Amino acid sequence: MSVVKFYRGDSNAPKTTQGAHLGANAIITCGDKLLLEKRRDCDLWGLVGGGVKNYETPLQAIVRETYEELGIRVDKDKFQKLGVYGEPGRIAAYCDGSVWRMVIVVFRLELPEGTQLKISEESQDLRFFTREELKNVPIVITHSDIVEDHFLNK
Repeated sequence: MSVVKFYRGDSNAPKTTQGAHLGANAIITCGDKLLLEKRRDCDLWGLVGGGVKNYETPLQAIVRETYEELGIRVDKDKFQKLGVYGEPGRIAAYCDGSVWRMVIVVFRLELPEGTQLKISEESQDLRFFTREELKNVPIVITHSDIVEDHFLNK
């Protein structure tokens, strides 16, 4: 069962009930492949990351999220900030009735070959994909443009 539904630029998206929510996500690569996680909350593939806590910077959040979701500790200096995706139509609607506008700070991280990853309770699967393989992968709509931009800018 889906716990959350995502929208991007959809005129049928529900109106927000909460303030803007700051998130941090990462384009994590190994060679020419991109890492995605199959999320438990919506049964779609997405980027590693999550919400920035009140006491964190986005960089601190992505370091924490990488550990929580992949089981690896990565020094903050290994992350490169790529940009911010924050247009008003980027929405997350949760089954509890809360609807948030999402502002996502995106980082890049290159992992060495053979890095051992651990699937968290938030995920069903972790997998590296080539650009070609991603053509048939259902990606969270609020991450799909970030993934597209990554491959356009390679």
